[in-house]
Amino acid sequence: MSGTTDEGATVGGGATGPMPKRQRRGDTRQRIQEVALELFAEQGYEKTSLREIAERLDVTKAALYYHFKTKEDILIGLFQDLQRPIDELIEWAGTQPRTLDTKREILRRYSVALADVAPLFRFMQENQATVRELSVGETFKDRMIRMVDAIKEPDAALTDQVRCISALFSMHAGMLFLRDVEGDPEDKRAAVLEVAIDLVTQAHGGTPSS
Repeated sequence: MSGTTDEGATVGGGATGPMPKRQRRGDTRQRIQEVALELFAEQGYEKTSLREIAERLDVTKAALYYHFKTKEDILIGLFQDLQRPIDELIEWAGTQPRTLDTKREILRRYSVALADVAPLFRFMQENQATVRELSVGETFKDRMIRMVDAIKEPDAALTDQVRCISALFSMHAGMLFLRDVEGDPEDKRAAVLEVAIDLVTQAHGGTPSS
């Protein structure tokens, strides 16, 4: 380690010139989130302290506090990374016709969004009690309600509403349980997506894929 940022975080050397301040801060913030998530997954959210996060990062506590004052602040930042693409997807869906093709595309995009934040989503599923107690839990629940509304018809029969809800939660369950199943991760993601699309297709009154 050969240099320090203006916030006191140690960084590697070898750059040809000073890194722009905005990029340094962004990199440090992202690294804090990544390491915190590792520790949350390893030993649990409640048992992880800010001091341990700083020690794992090899930064001063002042550098950590510069970006995040509490563990919940870190978790909120992580959830914003998950919620941002979901918000964009919900906004996009609101501009599209409520066709089966649109609903299938919503599921495809959601599948990609989940894959991009897989470690966070697994943490969320494995620590549901903790997440429910934090503010991020309620905001994520609200987004899931809006996602269901985007893929089901307003006057859908109860059975079809269940199919749409099951489509989303089959994707969530696949993220958690299929990681220990042998096979290529992309193949497993595609299989889960196919099941979700079949459910929404049935709810829309179409024919599931064979």
